[in-house]
Amino acid sequence: MLKDLYTETRNHMQKALDALEHHLSGLRTGRANPAILKSIRVDYYGSLMPIEQLGTITAPDARTLVIQSWDAGALKSIEKAIRDSDLGLNPNNKGDSLFISIPPLTEERRRELVKAVKHYAEEARVAVRNARREAVDKAKKLGKEQHLSEDDIKRAEAEIQKITDEFIGKVDSALEKKEHEILGG
Repeated sequence: MLKDLYTETRNHMQKALDALEHHLSGLRTGRANPAILKSIRVDYYGSLMPIEQLGTITAPDARTLVIQSWDAGALKSIEKAIRDSDLGLNPNNKGDSLFISIPPLTEERRRELVKAVKHYAEEARVAVRNARREAVDKAKKLGKEQHLSEDDIKRAEAEIQKITDEFIGKVDSALEKKEHEILGG
């Protein structure tokens, strides 16, 4: 029964880590990365579509993104959606595809991005700690229901703490990697 609790706790914490990585992938670091366009929705014949469903996005070099639409008529809408986004990008329409030059980040923008990265990491840490608290509460409840010994409950709490420490380490590692990408890129 406790093994199920550990698995459930790991899954809960993994979701927090996945959410952090999703947020971090959408932050512009000065390098061309197709993931920075993931949040953009394009008005395509009256419905909002994710940009990646309208064409292929590639990064031929460190400073350029290229979008090749499967429908040439959608290029204008894609271009407008990118210009209207808060990414500060200016696509260049070459007829059959869009070219986006990624400008280098200013020092002020880098500091803003690092602040955002730290905020997302703290949200993930809070989610991991909440999952720990819930798991410890469940372990105590299971202990009463199944008449487990005090030692068994303490061992369960220690295992839950070990899982928590592992995931906090993963959050910190993701934060450090993204900070390095922003400040070093």
